[in-house]
Amino acid sequence: MKVKEIQELLDFISQSGLAEVNIETEQFKVAVKKYQDTNITTVTSVAPAAAPVAAPQPVATPAPVVTPAPVVKESSNLVTIKSPMIGTFYRSQNPESPAFANVGDEIKSGQTVCIIEAMKLFNEIESEVSGRIVKILLENATPVEYDQPLFLVEPK
Repeated sequence: MKVKEIQELLDFISQSGLAEVNIETEQFKVAVKKYQDTNITTVTSVAPAAAPVAAPQPVATPAPVVTPAPVVKESSNLVTIKSPMIGTFYRSQNPESPAFANVGDEIKSGQTVCIIEAMKLFNEIESEVSGRIVKILLENATPVEYDQPLFLVEPK
């Protein structure tokens, strides 16, 4: 399994309310157990018998917050900037810095509009369209899913 697939699995399990999941194939075995009191998820991966097995490492997972995406009229001429990954949405580089983009701001294609933190890596998300930001669809420090709408932009 790739790291992204494991992260997606952990996010799914934390949102589903399941306490334990075991997955086994010919190539690997994964056991995930969620401890309710400490909010720690343990992932154990076992490779085939010929390969050495690494010691499991506990992975802290934040409590999921589900925010429904707003419905946008299909006849609208607004362009949606979507999240290219799962992670945490941040409007600025740090709490003391100003937001990359605010409602009413004019943005250009290639301009950074937010940061998404995924597995302790901070990824700058750039706009693919030039225009004016009409709406910011998430609060700062909110969990975000792959392809989730982040901004509505009125293109130039």
